[in-house]
Amino acid sequence: MPTIYQLKSRFQDLLRPICRNLAARGVTANQVTLTALGLSVLEGLLLWLFPGAFLPLILLPLVLFVRMGLNAIDGMLAREHDQKSDLGAVLNELGDVLSDAALYLPFALLPFVPGQIVIGLVVLAIIGEMTGVIGVQIGASRRYDGPFGKSDRAALFGLCGFLMALGLTSALLYKVLFGAGLVLSAVTIWNRVRAAIREKQAS
Repeated sequence: MPTIYQLKSRFQDLLRPICRNLAARGVTANQVTLTALGLSVLEGLLLWLFPGAFLPLILLPLVLFVRMGLNAIDGMLAREHDQKSDLGAVLNELGDVLSDAALYLPFALLPFVPGQIVIGLVVLAIIGEMTGVIGVQIGASRRYDGPFGKSDRAALFGLCGFLMALGLTSALLYKVLFGAGLVLSAVTIWNRVRAAIREKQAS
């Protein structure tokens, strides 16, 4: 199913010169991964300490975009500059779910946002990423099937943060948006399970 993840290769092409420059300077994939996590935790802390404040909300789309770039760069450093490691694989997976939790859970504090749906979205995001990793455990590839992967979640929360910063506080709007994300997250988990099993059976 369509997902923003399908644009990853084009995004990587744009970032490749930056990646080569970082590799030449001795920057490692793990350092980039930890930088992305630190940036996410810092932004999440601002959202939590100042719920509904303009600056953290308007910064969120930028932080999410930078995080997406850093996530692409750490993968390219690992694959294209011989920096793959077991620690890197662990940091990459844990960093994603910890970053999601840090950035998205503070939305549950806002009075016009359905907190239970936001928490459910984060829980399903964690399950979805775990499901993707389980593909490797059963002998398939790491699954990134959509329609609502990491990049799609970032797009949803970035849009909501931008709308909130502009003063849009309609409870119905966010119930619909986050509710749709919840349903799509469940579909994503199912698609990843099905694709992993199908791949394993075909091998």
